[in-house]
Amino acid sequence: MKKNLQTAFSPRQYMLSQDFEIYYYNDSSQDRPRCQVKEHAHNYYEFYFFLEGNVSIRINGAEYPLKTGNMVLIPPGVSHQAVIHNTEIPYRRFVFWVSASFYTKLSVESPDYVYLMQKAQKSGQYISFHDMISFNALQSKIFRLIEEIHSEHFGRTAQISLCVQDLLLHLNRNAYEKEHPNAADKEQGLYKHLLQYIETHLDEELSLDSLAKQFYVSKYHIAHVFKENFGLSVHRYITKKRLSMCRDAILGHREIGEACLMCGFKDYSSFFRSFKKEYGMSPKEYKERFLSEALHAEL
Repeated sequence: MKKNLQTAFSPRQYMLSQDFEIYYYNDSSQDRPRCQVKEHAHNYYEFYFFLEGNVSIRINGAEYPLKTGNMVLIPPGVSHQAVIHNTEIPYRRFVFWVSASFYTKLSVESPDYVYLMQKAQKSGQYISFHDMISFNALQSKIFRLIEEIHSEHFGRTAQISLCVQDLLLHLNRNAYEKEHPNAADKEQGLYKHLLQYIETHLDEELSLDSLAKQFYVSKYHIAHVFKENFGLSVHRYITKKRLSMCRDAILGHREIGEACLMCGFKDYSSFFRSFKKEYGMSPKEYKERFLSEALHAEL
């Protein structure tokens, strides 16, 4: 995943930049000893987005297991430590640091940028969870920012500033709308109904044209809603949902070919390619690995 955007891990726990820093870490087993940072606190805000690994987070002495989709927001002065339990599993995460001075500057520009930070400080609730669709949308915005930082495009500095503000506003809007569901705009109703419809019709023909006909809106509007909210095209979202459904069916002892057709794939070859791209192995290899791990866990 975006290998050229990875950063070699550094145990440094202080900022070099005046405003913000963002990193994408993907550590292998040989890197792991350097990643065991001792419990610490700092004078800036840390957004920690957990992607993969067998890791828990210790905050003020209490330890919490992490799963893909978790975001941890650590305000200044809060003691914390990432605890790695299995050094054989890849450890992937994004780390986004925001300085206290940049926080003040953003809060003056609009309190909407710092709603989440203020909430974490007041409530002492530091961990939240994003479902995989919203987490994909979040990753898309993070990678866009990191790509811009690594680029040499004209207007790079201005675009980086826009990406940072867009990322922070996205995080704060998500948090606010989870707590105030009635405050979401009318489009939220449309994409919720789109999700529900897709979920119950995965075994049928699904296309932008058919969805537009079903909901009496233009296919361009539907494409915009998906890209804006999920960071994915409609086709990619449907493929992901079908693959997830098919994976569950395979692990539930369905024949692979039967599961493929049951989940809306037209032919096995396209299903095979999509599955291997999504999970990094063939359906048969995935099933065998799951069964092997389940057997090992019972012993």
